[in-house]
Amino acid sequence: MNTALTEQELHNLAMNIVGEDLESQGFEFLGVNSKLKRDPQFVALKNKDLHFVIVRATSYPQDANTYDPVLMETIKKHADKFEAKTYYAGVGLGHGSDYAKPPRKDEDYTMVYNGLQEIS
Repeated sequence: MNTALTEQELHNLAMNIVGEDLESQGFEFLGVNSKLKRDPQFVALKNKDLHFVIVRATSYPQDANTYDPVLMETIKKHADKFEAKTYYAGVGLGHGSDYAKPPRKDEDYTMVYNGLQEIS
């Protein structure tokens, strides 16, 4: 029987989804950190502007678009020192046949990803 993905595997999947989105938008990666609880996940350049991107994997019933405002304010203050823009990228992950169930190894998954949310 296939097992559920670990927290790190869910995080890595979310990182891949967001990373592909950033690449498709022309971001150039300066730094990538895929360790849990280490922020930001992506430090990237686009149009000579620096961007910090925080990635979080969530699952039902959590809302992929809801972030921790205290954490994001802390990251934004850090980013401001570098004149960087701050973004939150939440990725909701669920099982392929039922979003309310957790994704499992080697099975299809469903996702809710609405792109980058700028923190201003």
